[in-house]
Amino acid sequence: MSEMAEAIRQLIAEKGYSEDSVRQTIEKALKAAYKRTYGTDENAIVKFNDDMSDVSIYSRKVVIDGVYDPVKEIELEEARKLAGDEVEEGDEIDILEDPKSFDRSAVATGKQTAHQGLNETYKNSLMNEYKDKVGEIIIGYHQRERNGNIYVDLGNAGRLEGVLPVKYQSKLEFYEKGDRIKALIVDVKPTNSGIQLVLSRSDPKLVSSILEKEVPEIADGTVEIQKIVRDAGYRTKIAVYSKREEVDPVGACVGLKGVRIQNVIRELLNEKIDVLKWDPDPTVFIKNALSPAQVERVVIMDAEKRQALAIVEDSQFSLAIGRQGQNVRLANRLCDWNIDVKTVEQAEEIDFSTVNTVQNARNLFSDEEQEEYAEITTVAELPGVDAEIAEILKENGIEEIQDFVEAYDNASINIEGVSKEALDKINELINENVEFVEDDSNSAEENAEEQENSEQEESHADEAEEEYFCPECGAKITLDMTKCPKCGCEFEFADE
Repeated sequence: MSEMAEAIRQLIAEKGYSEDSVRQTIEKALKAAYKRTYGTDENAIVKFNDDMSDVSIYSRKVVIDGVYDPVKEIELEEARKLAGDEVEEGDEIDILEDPKSFDRSAVATGKQTAHQGLNETYKNSLMNEYKDKVGEIIIGYHQRERNGNIYVDLGNAGRLEGVLPVKYQSKLEFYEKGDRIKALIVDVKPTNSGIQLVLSRSDPKLVSSILEKEVPEIADGTVEIQKIVRDAGYRTKIAVYSKREEVDPVGACVGLKGVRIQNVIRELLNEKIDVLKWDPDPTVFIKNALSPAQVERVVIMDAEKRQALAIVEDSQFSLAIGRQGQNVRLANRLCDWNIDVKTVEQAEEIDFSTVNTVQNARNLFSDEEQEEYAEITTVAELPGVDAEIAEILKENGIEEIQDFVEAYDNASINIEGVSKEALDKINELINENVEFVEDDSNSAEENAEEQENSEQEESHADEAEEEYFCPECGAKITLDMTKCPKCGCEFEFADE
């Protein structure tokens, strides 16, 4: 079996197959040849050396006196010649088989089984390797084209093939045979000979993957890509933000003199790319999203329906809309708002008095922040405050934010261990994180009192202005009279 041993070594060392997969494949091949020769493989036993340097196949037979099935049984006398006099009837012994004694059809069956097994093993190995690479970039070369689909040579002796379907191609890109193609893996499919990778040149993730390799700040997480929208071949808009205030996210992506973004543009064959800063305020974000146009003002027309109006100068109108509406369409997708663009002159004709404008939009996007503001009542609760300074203030009777603000405004905080810089820092944190609501309770009480006095005065005035007359003669009388001065009729006043 020296030839078999050499084949095993080659499969493991040169082809990269695992030991277990080679063992299983050879075992299946030998059993297939055995079954072709004897009609069954139930009693076929394949044994490997510990170092996988050699392999053998045995027939396991039952020792019996009077053989009925020579494939599975052996005479006692013959068994003792092979295995010794200790063998008794009913024992099982393994008898070495020589594969060279198998007929030609059996050998062909074994080879075919081995090839199928190795192909399946290789296919499974590739599937396991590349199914985890979906979303990654791969480089190949234009091999052929069929029905508009481009087939890409990715190496591995043709067992790994890439296909760039028409729907995943960039609209303005054209390739010739042998051209280098860098694409994104979007799917993995098995084929008869190996696997096929479905590639894309239009997916926005292709841009983010290329950008990540060009911008270290994105790779280390300092700058994050909030969203990418793309009209492949024409224009891409990228919204980015920084986790650190001192890092400009747009500047990091563009690079010194635009070097970084130019590298990305070259990879996309000169597709236009707008890198803009993401902002939680929709009015600011919409204004940024319409770049390169300069927007004068953004008005939120309906926050619930996410409808906004962008007002631009006449000279910026075409730029804001873009060719065939491309710029505003991408801005809509980037912001997830329905943006209408008007010139200043057109906007003057719109009645904004009934519009739920910017404040409603800010409320829509800052409810959580407002809840956080409402919960902060003490200095120690301020985000980012020095806990030690807050404790010293508390020990000196300044725990509540209101107490701190009054003392700070009066410049009456003189505590050992608390510097002016520390107090200024706390005051900044309060301005950033706390909203003060004016207490109108006193003025409300005063207004109520004034209203009550006014009502009483009106009542007295009404009473003073009301006149009374004698029921008998009609002479004028007053409330302090009990008898009419003209006719002498007696009367009495009573409350109704």
